[in-house]
Amino acid sequence: MPTFSRRISRLSHLVVPITLSAVGGAALFFGIVSLLAIPITPLLWRDALLIIAGFAALGTGIWQFSGMAMLPISESTSSPDGELVFGFGQAGKPPQIVVLSGGAGMLVLASLGDHVARMTCIVPVQDPVEYYYRAAGLFNFQNVYYVTPVPAPLDVMATLDDGTVANVRHLSVNPQIAEHHVTRLALRDLAGAATPLPRLVAEAIRDADAIILGPGGLFESLLPNMLIDSFREAVSKSAARKLYICNLMTEPGRTTGFSVADHIREIKRYAGFAPDYVLVNVQRIDSDVHQLYAAAHQSPVYLSPEEYEETAVLPGDRDGQRRLVIEGSVVIEADLASSVIQYTATLDNPDQSRAVHVLRHDADKLTATVLELLRRT
Repeated sequence: MPTFSRRISRLSHLVVPITLSAVGGAALFFGIVSLLAIPITPLLWRDALLIIAGFAALGTGIWQFSGMAMLPISESTSSPDGELVFGFGQAGKPPQIVVLSGGAGMLVLASLGDHVARMTCIVPVQDPVEYYYRAAGLFNFQNVYYVTPVPAPLDVMATLDDGTVANVRHLSVNPQIAEHHVTRLALRDLAGAATPLPRLVAEAIRDADAIILGPGGLFESLLPNMLIDSFREAVSKSAARKLYICNLMTEPGRTTGFSVADHIREIKRYAGFAPDYVLVNVQRIDSDVHQLYAAAHQSPVYLSPEEYEETAVLPGDRDGQRRLVIEGSVVIEADLASSVIQYTATLDNPDQSRAVHVLRHDADKLTATVLELLRRT
């Protein structure tokens, strides 16, 4: 029933232009016929008024139609659950998008370039941009550009809850810290925080309609750029919608034990704002796969009842559905992942490998969900 209501709501927006066009055409027709068939002087004012009113109604109806662009039935117009829906949108320029993520996350979102005017990927401050250009060269991405927030890479240091200090580049390869999490992020050279923002980066943020954080490591891919004062200020002041794609799983040695609210709080702490929207994967995993992740000190990042704060109606949701608000962000659950077969060692016998299903962000699902959210907001 909610799906049926959404369809009726979308179709209802065509009633006004269709009615105006029909009424205007009818009035124009009868006015002209009456004027030609009964050319009596006292009735000329009536026919003239009817013709004028017909032209006005017909013109208004056509004008409203011209402001609508029908969307073809394709993957881009499918809802996240795969159901084809009818929709329309105001004709205009495609949006400009800024993406803050690491290499893998940017590749997942690269298909967005086919639907936007420009997609500017700002690489993490500790990574050289050449790495991303080489990775992008393996694919044919349209309207996707890579820029770096600083002239030369800077070292980003992380302090863990046990006092360990390490470069963020090394956190993912140190199994001894798997049970811990990051408590502080900082630049090795604190003077680097005052680095001026390059013109291309400043313009991309200024002109963006949406800024997407993720998918990617919270402390490795998303937050390092926020340590640059000029970058953090530009993003915080931007009028663009800010969307955070939450991790599917916690990251050992970085976000161990983190909830959705914990991820949002870290963004607020370093970026100075709460994302407007947060996308969280709703898909659950099998118990054996859950056990495999648990052995690697990872757990799924799901919404839990104790995190619920309040609810709000998402702008553009004509069905009035209320959404969860956590730490000031509207949190939306959606199917964002797919199972991928990966060969790994068994828990009982490390020397023996087996095929297991693991979760990965699905590029098609994520693109469809992001585009639908941008259309509504």
